[in-house]
This record gives sequence, C-alpha cells and structure tokens, in this order.
Amino acid sequence: MKKIRIIAMVALLATTIAFTGCGNKTATDNTDNTQPEGVADPIKIVAAHNQTNTDSPYQTGLLEFEKVAEANGVFDVEVHAGTIGTSEAELVEKLKLGAADVVLVSPGFMTKTGIKEIDLFSLLYLFDSYDHWEKVVDGDVGKAMSDIIYNKSNGEFKVLGYWTAAVRHYYGKTPLNSIEDVKGLKIRTQTSGAVSEYWTSLGAIPTAVAWGELYQGLQQGIVDAAENAYPYLVPMEHHKTTNGKYLTETGHDYTTRLLLVNAKKFDKMTDDQKAELMKAAEASVDAERTAIYNEEESYKQQLIDDGGVVNEIDRTPFIEAAIPLQDKIAKELGLEELLQAIRDAK
Repeated sequence: MKKIRIIAMVALLATTIAFTGCGNKTATDNTDNTQPEGVADPIKIVAAHNQTNTDSPYQTGLLEFEKVAEANGVFDVEVHAGTIGTSEAELVEKLKLGAADVVLVSPGFMTKTGIKEIDLFSLLYLFDSYDHWEKVVDGDVGKAMSDIIYNKSNGEFKVLGYWTAAVRHYYGKTPLNSIEDVKGLKIRTQTSGAVSEYWTSLGAIPTAVAWGELYQGLQQGIVDAAENAYPYLVPMEHHKTTNGKYLTETGHDYTTRLLLVNAKKFDKMTDDQKAELMKAAEASVDAERTAIYNEEESYKQQLIDDGGVVNEIDRTPFIEAAIPLQDKIAKELGLEELLQAIRDAK
C-alpha cells in the first residue's frame, strides 16, 4: 500500500508539472510579436532622408512621423538618416524600387525625373517670407503641384507634405556689398535648372561640388563661394574655411522640400490606413518647420561666435534680376497662372 501511495503521488506531481509547463508556454505566446486574431500586422514603412547629421531638422521631422504613425499600431516605421543613400538620386531610385517608402527630395532633383513643372519652386526670390511660402505650399498652388507630380510620374510619387530647408544665403571669401560683386565668382550651387540660370545671369560661375566635399572645396579654393542656409552650412563648419567666412544675407531662396511616398503602396492602403499616414505626415511637417525656424537664429549666432562675419545687403537689385527669369521659366513650363497665384499671395 505504501508503494502504491508513492507511485500515485509521483503521477500527480508529474501531471501538475505538465499543466504548469503548458501554462508557461501560453503566457509566452501571448507576449510575442504575433498580432491577436483578426488584427492586421503593422505595415512596414522605410522613411529616409540624405542628411547624415542626426540632429538635423530632417531627422526631427521623420522621428515625429515615426512616432505618430506607430501610435495606433497601424505602421512600423524605420527611419534612415543618410544610411540608405546620401544623395537624392539614390533615395528616389529606392522609392521607385520599393526599397524605401517615404523620402525627402528637393524640387531641383525632381526635375531630373522628368517632372519639369516642379522647377517652379526652384525659382529664386519667388517667396519673400515664411508666411508667404506657407500660404502657397499649404494652399491651392501646393495642391496643384502635388497633382502634377502624381500625374506626371504615372502614379509613382505622391506628395505627403511640404518641408523646408530654411532660407539660403551667399557665403564666400569676400562679402557681397552690391550685385556687381557676384561677377566672376565660382559659386557652388546647382549646375542646371533655374538656380544655375539665375546665378549665371548675374555673371557668377556655377560649379558642381558634392555636399560632402564642399568643406575641402572652400578651404582649398576650388570654389570662391557657396550658398545655403544657417542650419546646414554651420554644422558642416563651412564658415570656418578660407572661402566661407563671409556670409551675406541675400535670402534668395525660401526652400521647398517634398516629402514623397511610394504612391503605388499608398493607393493600396485602406481609407483608414491612408488617414493614419496623412496624420503622421502632417505632424512631421509641423515638427520639421518648427525645428528649422528655431534653429536659424541659433546657428546664425554660432557662426558669429566662431568668427564668421554677417552682413546685410539691399536685395532689390537681386529681386529685380530674378523677375524676368521667373516669367521666362513659368512660360516654358506652362505655369504662368501658378506663378501669378504665388505673386498674388504676398
């Protein structure tokens, strides 16, 4: 009897352990990455910009995009800061191939994809303030341009929102005191399109230098000058180079950047998913713009503290020189009405 009692107790213990083991497995299953039955897995979104500086406003914007897009479990966002491409050409190619889903690009590059109309936003002295710029890109003109991009790309690209890369100014080996001082200067800028045409019309020599090589280009005298905004030139320390010390606030470009999504992927989403993605895009627009606006003054002060020299200039001659070119390019693009709408929004 004693032997039988011991065997029964061992059997009971074994049964208890078995049930306990099953209970632990169930708990583990409930805490893995599998979605509950009936709930779709999050949609993977690869979002990228070409700036390697992880403190840049671009990064701020995409991190806000990630935060809002993931809030309700609809999306799983992976943000890349220059890690899948440091050129816009690379990013757009990845967008086409599906290796990236959301990317940031400039109007000047978009023209190389065959969408010439976007060059309208590259025209210098097109905008005279951030208020003017916001009114245009967030209004009917921005909507019209978004439709053009979608249609001209055969449904490949959709604009999720308009970001900015701040206000661009001249900086070089000497300050500008008049429009005549531009003549003969080798200036690093786009070498094709509306930007190049403007600087050429002033007598400058647009010169191609990769952004990552511009510090050396300014230091070694490969170019006499460049043009960019405080939040981008100062972190790269261009103002500490031989040919980058003197900044003249020409304010020639209130820049536009396009947050693009792979439209084919977007079009396959449900209405609720599209709404969630657009909500994240709107949040990213606000975050990126706020970061830019806040950083311009702080980086300007840093430039001055580091020994850089800033001067203002009468922009009137520069603006007047831009108007005929604006008219010419708008006519070539068939966008005279949009140009007039931009001017009327001032």
